[in-house]
Amino acid sequence: MVTLCKPAVAVPEYVITMEETLDLARARHADHPQLPLALRLIGNTGVTRRHIVQPIEQTLEHPGFEERNALYEAEAKARVPAVVREALASAGLGPGDIDMIVYVSCTGFMMPSLTAWLINTMGFPSHTRQLPIAQLGCAAGGAAVNRAHDFCTAYPDANVLIVSCEFCSLCYQPTDLGVGSLLSNGLFGDAVAAAVVRGRGGTGIVLERNDAHLVPDTEDWIAYSVRATGFHFLLDKRVPGTMEPLAPALRKLAGAHDWDAGELDFYIIHAGGPRILDDLSHYLEVPPEAFRFSRSTLTEYGNIASAVVLDAVRRLFDEGGLAEGARGILAGFGPGITAEMCLGRWTNGAAEPEPDLSARRIVGYAPRHPEPARSRA
Repeated sequence: MVTLCKPAVAVPEYVITMEETLDLARARHADHPQLPLALRLIGNTGVTRRHIVQPIEQTLEHPGFEERNALYEAEAKARVPAVVREALASAGLGPGDIDMIVYVSCTGFMMPSLTAWLINTMGFPSHTRQLPIAQLGCAAGGAAVNRAHDFCTAYPDANVLIVSCEFCSLCYQPTDLGVGSLLSNGLFGDAVAAAVVRGRGGTGIVLERNDAHLVPDTEDWIAYSVRATGFHFLLDKRVPGTMEPLAPALRKLAGAHDWDAGELDFYIIHAGGPRILDDLSHYLEVPPEAFRFSRSTLTEYGNIASAVVLDAVRRLFDEGGLAEGARGILAGFGPGITAEMCLGRWTNGAAEPEPDLSARRIVGYAPRHPEPARSRA
């Protein structure tokens, strides 16, 4: 029983409301020929407020890519440890129990990854596997859950920590004036999230099957143009219609598990925008209320990229969870166009049968062992 435990989520203290976003767009782009369209699209997102890592006055400036990336690193190191500690506590584990860290982020760059810093500063074992994922964008939240599922399936005694760190506001580009860019300026927010996937035990979503799907010939629909000023986000107007080709992939995954994707008990879906959720409700033939966790994330935080699915799972926990064995699906969508999907059942921590260790097909993983204490100057 590979279980996704309760995530921890934190958002920065600076807030910008929908009204402030619209006023800024009117003030800064008064002569833009498509301003009315941009204002209408921003208003239709349903995002009431977003959280950002610095005051809006500083966010609207562009000091250069070097300074922006330095701020990304500083803010990540300042904000990630608290959510990691909370996620570990929710899973009933400590740093020494973690065998792999999956770090997902598409809004800044570090090498070594933040995983190395976490291992050195938070007491994770030096043999902890590191898996940074940067280029799956918003789909990376689902991919992180799936890679953790794969690892714990291969090594049933293992535990995986997932960390998502997205500071979308640091990718604001004042010279990008396309309608897609203006819409993005009113849609994306900042957040940090973490969750533990346990190989054994735990309360949460027992992961049972995962899959991925790429919509052919759509790799330029969501993309970064990397320039001297940093990451320039490209959003094609066809993106909101991607649920038509992706809904069948969700149905196929559920069908392979003898489930009906339209008759599940919970849905954890990446909230890229309201059109995504509305269309998926239509194509899967489920009521809009089925996506209430994702809608709440979108309304209160905006699109927080890879952290969306973890925040939606947190909201499921905060609602009180579900009956033992309740079935559901988790899916993240992003560049590619890529979907990372998994199926699972809710567990309240029911006893797990003894595993058949002879079924382990992948060998070579070094089990945990005590390490000498490391001192820091």
